[in-house]
Amino acid sequence: MNLRNKYEIPGNSVITIAGTVGVGKSTMTNALAGALGFRTSFEKVDTNPYLDKFYADFDRWSFHLQIYFLAERFKEQKRIFEYGGGFIQDRSIYEDTGIFAKMHHEKGTMSQVDYETYTSLFDAMVMTPYFPHPDLLIYLEGSIEDILSRIQERGRPMEQQTPVSYWEEMHERYENWINTFNACPVLRLNINDYDLMADGASIEPVIEKISVFLKQSQLLKK
Repeated sequence: MNLRNKYEIPGNSVITIAGTVGVGKSTMTNALAGALGFRTSFEKVDTNPYLDKFYADFDRWSFHLQIYFLAERFKEQKRIFEYGGGFIQDRSIYEDTGIFAKMHHEKGTMSQVDYETYTSLFDAMVMTPYFPHPDLLIYLEGSIEDILSRIQERGRPMEQQTPVSYWEEMHERYENWINTFNACPVLRLNINDYDLMADGASIEPVIEKISVFLKQSQLLKK
């Protein structure tokens, strides 16, 4: 039976997956899209003209990189809603300002003027009634020990070379961000409550939770 019909998930829903590195955002995005018959929306990294420059010189390129991400994510969000919804989105537009731009500013790799310009532009573009916010943001969470274990298991060279202190900081920043996030409804899922790699059927309880959450959100809007 089609899980979208079984759990009465609206076909025009837009669901965004958020969480720090290692929680399985891409895996969840693909699993939900497959089970619901939705399209996926992934971050386009290969065509980013600033990434290499940014990693070579944070101070010079952090503002440019964040502006590029803001523009690309804004265009993608607009495209999704113009298409009519029915998308699972890997990473949200909100994480850029709430976590990454804020981190650069606090660490001194983005000037005060640049940070104020960026956040002013973000607020004007995104934090308005006219911006098409997702129907639901799913936040994947887990302990720092679980996340470090997953990063170790997947063995990506760049991640293996990154100090543990960086992952600990990112974990804390994500937790602080989601605890105050209110741009759209949030469903928190612990990564230990399912195992999509070992058992594809474990996506069904997740979809059931999504269904209940979306119905509750709709009732609150009325």
